[in-house]
Amino acid sequence: VQLQASGGGLVQPGGSLRLSCAAFGRILSFNAMGWHRQAPGKQRELVARITSGGETNYADSVKGRFTISRDNAKNTVFLQMDTLKPEDTAVYYCNLDNVNYYSAHDVIVAQKEAWGQGTQLTVSS
Repeated sequence: VQLQASGGGLVQPGGSLRLSCAAFGRILSFNAMGWHRQAPGKQRELVARITSGGETNYADSVKGRFTISRDNAKNTVFLQMDTLKPEDTAVYYCNLDNVNYYSAHDVIVAQKEAWGQGTQLTVSS
C-alpha cells in the first residue's frame, strides 16, 4: 500500500490550505486515517485522525481550526486548515492504522502502520 500526500505550500498567517492524501493499493480495510506533523527539532505529533466509522479527534493546538474528512470510495483523507499560525509550520504526514491489503502475490498483508512521504507547510508573512 502507498500513500501520496499533496497540498502543502507557503501560506500567510491567518490563511487556509487543504492537504490531501490518497492511499493506493488493493486495500481491504483499515482502522483509521490520520495526519501527523513534525517541526524542525521536534518530535512527530498527531494532528488529526478519523476512524473507519467517522469518529474524529484532534490535537488541542488545532481544535476549531483544522477539519479532517475522508472520501471512503477513493481512500482519500483531507485536512482543511484554517486560521493558520506560524507554529503550524511543519512537514505533514498522512498515515493508515492497522491496514489489511492484498500483496502483489495475492496474499493478505496486515500492516500496523503505513506512511506517506510528507508535505511541507510553511506559515510565514
